[in-house]
Amino acid sequence: MKEITKWSITVALAGFLFGFDTVVISGANQPIKDLWNMSPLFHGTFIMSMALWGTVVGSLLGGFPTDKIGRKKTLFWIGVLFFISAIGSALAPDPYSFSFFRFIGGVGVGVSSVAAPIYISEITTGENRGKLGGLYQFCLVFGILIAFVSNWALDGVGGDSDWRWMLGVEAIPAFLYTVMVLKVPNSPRWLALKKKDDAGALEVLNKMYEPAFAKAQLAEIKADLNQPKSSDNLFQKKYSRVLWLGFLIAFFNQLSGINFVLYYAPEILEKAGLGGAESLFNSIAIGIVNLVFTLIGVRLLDKLGRRQLIIIGSIGYIFSLVMVGICFQYDLGPAMLLTFICLFVASHAIGQGAVIWVFISEIFPNRVRSYGQSWGTSTHWVFAAVITLITPFFIDKNEGILTDTVWYIYYFFAGMMVLQLLWAIFKMPETKGVSLEQLEKELIPEDE
Repeated sequence: MKEITKWSITVALAGFLFGFDTVVISGANQPIKDLWNMSPLFHGTFIMSMALWGTVVGSLLGGFPTDKIGRKKTLFWIGVLFFISAIGSALAPDPYSFSFFRFIGGVGVGVSSVAAPIYISEITTGENRGKLGGLYQFCLVFGILIAFVSNWALDGVGGDSDWRWMLGVEAIPAFLYTVMVLKVPNSPRWLALKKKDDAGALEVLNKMYEPAFAKAQLAEIKADLNQPKSSDNLFQKKYSRVLWLGFLIAFFNQLSGINFVLYYAPEILEKAGLGGAESLFNSIAIGIVNLVFTLIGVRLLDKLGRRQLIIIGSIGYIFSLVMVGICFQYDLGPAMLLTFICLFVASHAIGQGAVIWVFISEIFPNRVRSYGQSWGTSTHWVFAAVITLITPFFIDKNEGILTDTVWYIYYFFAGMMVLQLLWAIFKMPETKGVSLEQLEKELIPEDE
C-alpha cells in the first residue's frame, strides 16, 4: 500500500499544475488588459479562455495517447507541455503569442484530467480509490491556492511586468513533476489489456500487493478480455447510461458557476468594493477555504460515498448562490459577499470538487476507460470555456455592472443546482467500495 500511495501522490501532482495553470491568469488578467488595451471580446476569447479551449482539445484527444502510449508516458509529456507554456507565456511579446502558449498549457490541463485520474483509479482498490483518487482534486485546489498566494506575493515585484513573473514561476513545479513521474510504473491494467504484457502487469501488482492477491487481481483484470470486441466502441447503446452519467456530472460541475468565481475572483471582489491588492489577498481566503473543504471531502469519499457528497454539496450550492445573488442585487457590501462566496466554494469543494474526477474515472469499463474519461472531461471543459469566454461581457460592459445587474446570473446557477440535487437523489449510482470490474457489471447491461 505504501507504493500505491507514493505513486498516487506523484501522479496527483499533475493536478497541482492543472490548478495553478488555470487560476494563475486571475492575477495577470487586469495588467494584461491594461497593457494590450483589448476589447472585451478579444480579451475573453484570446486571453482568458484560450487556455480553456486548449483544455477542450486536450481532453477530447487525451484518451488516444493515454490508451496507445500508456498512462505513464502521457503523464510525462503533460509536464513538458506545462513547462513550455509557463516559459512561453512569461516571455510573450504580444497577445497572439501569449494566447498560443496559454493554449499549450491548456492542452496539458486537458490531457492531465484524462490520464491522471485513470492512472490512480487503476492502481487502487475499491476500498481506497476515493481517498487516493481524491488526491488529484486536493492537489488541484492546492495549486489554485498557491497560484493565488503567488500572484499576491509577486504583485508589484516586477513593476509593470509582474504578471510575467506570476506566469513564469510555474516552470519550476512543472520541471520537478516531469522528473518525478519518470519513477512511477505503468498501469498494470494498461499493461495487461492493451499491451498483453501479463508478466509486466504482475510485476507491478507484486509491488502493490501480496503475491497471492496480485495473481487474483490479474485474473480479474484478464477476465475483461473475454468480452466481445464490439465493446471497444464507446458510443453504443450498452454504454448509454455511463455516457449520460459522465456528461451530467461534468455539466452540473460547470453550471454551478465555479469557474465564473475562481477565474475572475480578484476582479469580482474589486468591482464589489475591495481594492486591487486587497482583492488579490482575499482571493487567498477563497483558496484556503477551497483547500480545507476539499480535504474534508476527500476524507469522506470512501465513508459517505460519492452520491451523498453531491447531495450535501448541492444543498450548500443552492443556499450560497442565492445569497450571493442577494448581496449583489441589494448591495450588501463586500464582507457579506466574501462570506457567501467562501460558503459557495466550500460547497463545491466538499461535493462536486471532491467527486467529479474520481466518479468519471471509475464508471467506464476497462476497455473504453480512456475514451470515456475524455468524454466526461471534454464536456466539463467545453462548458468551462464557454462560461469563461462570456464572463468579460458582464464584467466590462460598463462600470459597476457587477453591483447593478449581474445578480441574476447567480440565481440561474442556483436553479441549475436544484436540478443537480434532483439528479443525485433519483439517478446517480453509488460507486464507493466496489472494484472497477464489479462496477462494470453493475452499470453495463449484459444483454446489449
